[in-house]
Amino acid sequence: MIDPQSVFKNIKKEAHKVIIGNNDLIEQVIIAFFCGGHVLLEGVPGLGKTLLVKTISQILNIKFNRIQFTPDLMPADIIGTTVIHQLQSGERVFRFQKGPLFAHLVLADEINRATAKTQSALLEAMGEGSISVAGKSHYLEQPFFVMGTQNPLEMDGTYKLPEAQLDRFFFKIDLPFPDLKTLMKIVDTTTQNTKVELYPVVDIPSILEIRKNIRDVPVASHLNELACKLVLATQPRGDGASAQSKKYVSFGVGPRGLQSLILAAKAYAYFHGRLNVSKQDIMQMVPPTFRHRMALNFEGEAEGLTTDTLLEKITSQLERL
Repeated sequence: MIDPQSVFKNIKKEAHKVIIGNNDLIEQVIIAFFCGGHVLLEGVPGLGKTLLVKTISQILNIKFNRIQFTPDLMPADIIGTTVIHQLQSGERVFRFQKGPLFAHLVLADEINRATAKTQSALLEAMGEGSISVAGKSHYLEQPFFVMGTQNPLEMDGTYKLPEAQLDRFFFKIDLPFPDLKTLMKIVDTTTQNTKVELYPVVDIPSILEIRKNIRDVPVASHLNELACKLVLATQPRGDGASAQSKKYVSFGVGPRGLQSLILAAKAYAYFHGRLNVSKQDIMQMVPPTFRHRMALNFEGEAEGLTTDTLLEKITSQLERL
């Protein structure tokens, strides 16, 4: 029988052998993975985004591929293509040659540098768990997890991700810049001849079983109602809209965001050894689930607000109810 608390603890323990600090980041990536979602990481270069993905793939003992997104990257470069193969008999046949997207964990590095055409190919894989080539569908092996990264500083030569694709990401995680203590530890541990050995914590059958168990975690009806009210509070129009959303929000969180919030809360409760979801579990998962699913209007941007600050006000108001 799987002990979720032990699995969660051991994954974090192994990850912290390589990743300095960022405990919330590691927890959220683990939760998104076991919920069957995908993650968008945003942070300045050098914060260890690629290292994190490689580390997680080793700990989970799954196949990992990295795709460096560029403006000239074509859909066939990531999903694969049909090639002519000559048999020993001399007969020529068409065979599908898989692209780097056929892996359990895919790092889509600088995802916003690819054109809309390539982004849409990734979108299909993320949303449907399959890709289409020459009119034929090819299913991706489960678990399938995409971790996209983007650099918030450099906008030249980038293509903004459409809202439909942003909504496909289960979480958006903003990587904070390390503080002095963390920087000291980073420089101490990464500039020496030390080799870190990582040990796998789970296998694929266990991963799939955990995913199933997470969905079985019960949620009380009043907590489902709270989650629905949180979604309605992010809308700029409607009876449930908050004052902040009416004034500063262009569009709010949709139904997929609600589904993701409940699923994330279930996983958070499951990995912390609780038999059912609590109010705190839901509130804890609001920022990474909602921040990329709503947008500020001109007035909100002009006042220098962020979706995180608005979400903080909305959750604090509803938490008191």
